[in-house]
Amino acid sequence: MTPAAQILTTLRATEHGVSSSDLCQQLNISRAAVWSHIESLRETGFQIIASPHRGYQLISSPEQLVAEDLQSRLAGETLIGRRIQTLQTTSSTNDEIEKAAQAGEAEGLVVFAESQHQGRGRLGRKWSSPARRGLWFSILLRPALTANECTQLTAAAAVSLVRAFRQTTGIRAGIKWPNDLQIEGRKVAGILTEMSAEIDHVRYVILGIGIDVNQTASDFTGELSTIATSLKLASGKTVDRAQLAERILHELDADYRRILDRQFPIIAEEWAAYCTTIGKEISVDMGPRRIFGRAEALDESGALLVRTQHGRMERVMGGDVTIAK
Repeated sequence: MTPAAQILTTLRATEHGVSSSDLCQQLNISRAAVWSHIESLRETGFQIIASPHRGYQLISSPEQLVAEDLQSRLAGETLIGRRIQTLQTTSSTNDEIEKAAQAGEAEGLVVFAESQHQGRGRLGRKWSSPARRGLWFSILLRPALTANECTQLTAAAAVSLVRAFRQTTGIRAGIKWPNDLQIEGRKVAGILTEMSAEIDHVRYVILGIGIDVNQTASDFTGELSTIATSLKLASGKTVDRAQLAERILHELDADYRRILDRQFPIIAEEWAAYCTTIGKEISVDMGPRRIFGRAEALDESGALLVRTQHGRMERVMGGDVTIAK
């Protein structure tokens, strides 16, 4: 954790302020260095006041995402978020993570971008990423799983998002298999999992997440106006993006640890409770093949079990799902 992030962690933990000398001792740096970091945080948009009697106090944080701010909220407790980067713009946060993974970066790196100009979803679809309206981020993972088991990560991410949305906004989203979150039938978030693997070894997994947070109705044009929504539209309130990001990273970290501890059945049970696909008659397009049937359950690896119109149980690892009207 950087000195600036450590300062923010201490300021958040101390309601009545903290002295410069205490910060010097905690960080093992000089008063001049403390002052320099405080000034840098102020320039970024943090409102930090200084009092002769109370020392430094954090009054407010900027609306933009700041790596040190997000890091301080996690307080070094998580694997996911071990290191955080924030970018003003990029082609895609998945692209940024892929470069880091190929360079040997350890797992747990999270890259946020305020906007993406080539954001993508599943099947090569374009993902709209307007500046400072949502959360667009990707995570580097190096799990000790088989390639088939990595399907669990998408299911776990969806469950984590449902929990985080409910805890921060009171909104309960539903999961449309395999990777969409919806509110009253409209998409609010998507998950894109990309992987580099060999026959018996997963080198790394990139977990990309896009969430429509503070868009208004005018932000959704064309086809999006009928199929998309945002947490703000659903709740009627502007959402604190940094607070939401903090909650999501905590939930993702907890579920990732459950997967590594072979506790995916616990996640699968919760996933089934949130899933709007289970019990529905669906069609699944898998390249040139299409199957029809009833979505029955999620299996132990995260695949969807579909009872086809011929009575056969099909195990579906991926595809484009349409729910019958």
